[in-house]
Amino acid sequence: WCKKNFIEIKYTQPGKPMQNGYIERFNRFFREDILDAYYFNDIYQLQKISDNWREDYNFNHPHKSLGNISPKEFMPRFDEEFKFFIKSDLNNNYLSKLEVS
Repeated sequence: WCKKNFIEIKYTQPGKPMQNGYIERFNRFFREDILDAYYFNDIYQLQKISDNWREDYNFNHPHKSLGNISPKEFMPRFDEEFKFFIKSDLNNNYLSKLEVS
């Protein structure tokens, strides 16, 4: 697929986690929070726990890159601060708006 779409695959050097710090951090969090914390009866149990963890991590977990707040807390601020970049129609309805439930 990559060759057909002219995508070059580049690998990190073995033993050089500094070349891919973001995924190494993710792998550490996932190993500590899921793989080392539970015994799984089957792959479906692993999938369910992983899905719940991913949802919590992506919405509720504070992220350093967001000023140590969660994405759920960050999104309303982002929406307010960047509204002027979002074009509206004549009725002042935003054509594109980020929503957080």
